[in-house]
Amino acid sequence: MNEAMMRQKLDYIHANPVKRGYVSLPQHWRYSSAANYEGLAGVDGD
Repeated sequence: MNEAMMRQKLDYIHANPVKRGYVSLPQHWRYSSAANYEGLAGVDGD
């Protein structure tokens, strides 16, 4: 799997809670890695 395809899959996974109406931004979903990819602290506080 190349980098572009990997990013496409991550974007799809991160967008799911937004599409379902659970959150307004992917970073707001508690168990998503989207916050980590944005340089923000995730669930474990990294």
